Order: sequence, then C-alpha cells, then structure tokens
Amino acid sequence: MELYQIMETIKRRLLLIAVITILSTSISAAISYFYITPQYKATTTLIIGKMPDQADQKIQYSDIMMYQKLVKTYVEIAKSEGVAEKTVERLSLNLSPEKLRSKLTAAPASDTEVLYLSIVDEKPEEAAFIANGLAEVFMKRVKELMKVENVQIIDYAKVPKSPIKPKPLLNTAIGFFLGIMISLGVAFLLEYMDSTVKDADDVEDNLELPVIGIIPLVK
Repeated sequence: MELYQIMETIKRRLLLIAVITILSTSISAAISYFYITPQYKATTTLIIGKMPDQADQKIQYSDIMMYQKLVKTYVEIAKSEGVAEKTVERLSLNLSPEKLRSKLTAAPASDTEVLYLSIVDEKPEEAAFIANGLAEVFMKRVKELMKVENVQIIDYAKVPKSPIKPKPLLNTAIGFFLGIMISLGVAFLLEYMDSTVKDADDVEDNLELPVIGIIPLVK
C-alpha cells in the first residue's frame, strides 16, 4: 500500500479512528480514577552493623563485607512466617500472616548494609504503622536467632502522601495510544475487506487493465 493510500484510508475512516481512540482513553481514565483502589507504600530503613555502645568503635573493611553478606540473610528473616506472625500479634492486625507477607517487600540497597522494609496498603496510615511495627519485630527476631544486636533503624516509615498506584495519567496515555493502534488496525482491516471501487487505481488493481480515461462527476 502506497503512502497516499494509507493517508486516504485514514482520512476516510477518521471518524471511526477518533471514536475508538476517545472511547479507549475514556475507559482507561475512568478505571484509573474510579475503579482501582489506590495503594500506598511506606518504607522503614534499617542498617546492619555495630551498635554505637559497643566497645570497639573502629569498623574494618572485613566487617563491612560481612554485614553486606548478612543483609541477604536478614532479608529472608524479615520475610519469614515467624516475623509475620509476631507482627500480626503485636500490632493486633486484622489480617493473616500470609496476607501481611504479601504486602511486604524486603530489599537491600545495592552493595551496602542498608535494608528497606516496605509495606503496601490501601490506607497510608496503616502502611506506615505496619512497616515500623514489623521493623521492630524483625530486630527482636534477629537478636533471638543470631545472638547479636546489630540492626538499627535509620528512618522510620512516614505516612505516604500519594499512592504508588494506580497512575491515572500514565494509564490514560496508554489507553490513548492503545486506542490509536486498535482503531488504525480496524480501519485498515475494513479497508482491506471493502471491495468497492473508489478510484482509477482500484480499477487497474482489480481488472488488471489500464485506465484510458476518467469521466468527471458533474453536479
């Protein structure tokens, strides 16, 4: 299909393209704003290392490497069922340990001794409350299991002001471009299925005969 034929197809099907695009954009916006429940993320930041009151205040390079390796172990402890159960019990949460674990993300900062414990919840206050409570339970659990007290909270989780999802503007933009793609696909499919003769090129293509002349339409 030549470029001018593509442009002619778009021109002929412009109303269809516009309707589908507007419909797709509107549906995406409506779902984002009215049907998807906002989710909020609160994060407590911890660090693994020597406690301030420990006798030896000098930190060796080998200590740093050891703590960086320990972070991976501590991530698994934070995500464990035991920590979830203790957190639910201590905070009197109205949810199961399994549900709490599904809300939790435990991740180390790359090449550091820093550990992030994040909770995603529909209520921003609840997200911060659980994140901080879980961090304290986690610290106690580490002390019980590892027989050391080497985890500190750097920053307590704060109540998030804006949700992490949905992202209405992004979803609306995706709906817009998706609408354009679908509408163009439908337009060219209809054009392909349309066997009516529209111009001299259609005559030549269908009959495989040259057009000698064109009689203009006089109104």
